[in-house]
Amino acid sequence: MSGRKALLRAYKERKVEAGIYAVRCVATGEAWVGATPDLSTRQSGVWFSLRLGSHRDKSLQTAWNAHGPDAFAFEAVEAVDTEGLDRFGRDSRLKERRQHWIAALNARGLM
Repeated sequence: MSGRKALLRAYKERKVEAGIYAVRCVATGEAWVGATPDLSTRQSGVWFSLRLGSHRDKSLQTAWNAHGPDAFAFEAVEAVDTEGLDRFGRDSRLKERRQHWIAALNARGLM
């Protein structure tokens, strides 16, 4: 098996961890909370869209533009057990936990 095929197989077989994450601006103290079915890849997606200036949350994009990438931190705040749930059940549990963390951190919600 080629190295590329082995890497692809390993990626597909890895354990995916769903959860809740926060993006924090250390310059302003603001926080944004989102949910994702895969915590391990979410930061790169958020940072990519922010660098392009195309993030869907305009308040986060505005803060990023004003303060720069060094003023931001990504934090996985909770891993959510979705084992045995169908997609609807997983999405429902993530939405519930996202709402909890928005309130707990006095943050804005991300989609």
